[in-house]
Amino acid sequence: MPPKKPAPATGNKKTQEKKKEKIIEDKTFGLKNKKGAKQQKFIKNVTHQVKYGAQSARQADADKTGKKSDKKKELDELNELFKPVVAAQKVSKGVDPKSVLCAFFKQGQCTKGDKCKFSHDLSMERKCEKRSLYVDERDEDLEKDTMENWDEKKLEEVINKKHGEAEKKKAKTQIVCKYFLDAIENNKYGWFWVCPGGGDTCMYRHALPPGFVLKKDKKKEETEEEVSLEELIENERAALGVEVTRITLETFLAWKKRKRQEKVGIQDLPGGSFF
Repeated sequence: MPPKKPAPATGNKKTQEKKKEKIIEDKTFGLKNKKGAKQQKFIKNVTHQVKYGAQSARQADADKTGKKSDKKKELDELNELFKPVVAAQKVSKGVDPKSVLCAFFKQGQCTKGDKCKFSHDLSMERKCEKRSLYVDERDEDLEKDTMENWDEKKLEEVINKKHGEAEKKKAKTQIVCKYFLDAIENNKYGWFWVCPGGGDTCMYRHALPPGFVLKKDKKKEETEEEVSLEELIENERAALGVEVTRITLETFLAWKKRKRQEKVGIQDLPGGSFF
């Protein structure tokens, strides 16, 4: 007799899946935690038979792959169908086309490559973006304008702008705020610095004392003041003038010979032994 056909599946998918899971669990009871190759192979075969019936594993994998490829094709077709239509670009007279981002390149449709007269640099669009009404570019400039790039004149200018009005309202004192000096000496002072001693209500001065010199400027001055021995000799030699005889080996030997002759002449004089 031919084998009986399996009974048609009843119920929804979730119910069928639960039934299959229950059958697999019953048939592989006590085997799931065992690591032997035979047990694992048996579990795999049982799972496949219950889920796919007589269908081979290769066929099941092929069906999965086919479904994925069909979905991908469908998605590609939709993208192609709804691809935005790009109008031909025009630029105003006197504008360099290379300063304008290619609209076709932006949509991934430009086929001209390097021959395209428009720019293919995506950062170009960011450079040409409209200014945001919610962002003050001056704040960004102030954040970049740090004390590292300031000289003494610039530092005084910032201090006057930042604390000038508040300083006028304070009680008169000549004591400079220690937090203020510490921030300047350690290069922490800037447009957004706030005094830990009470902000603008701090009772001490937020202004540089007369004759104040930054540490980095002091180091520069000390470096400039240091003169090497060679430079000192050359400076002294230059100060002697042009008419002075330069000391060389020849002039030194001639000077030595002359001195010896003078010494001999003194000794030959009557009473020369007393000199």
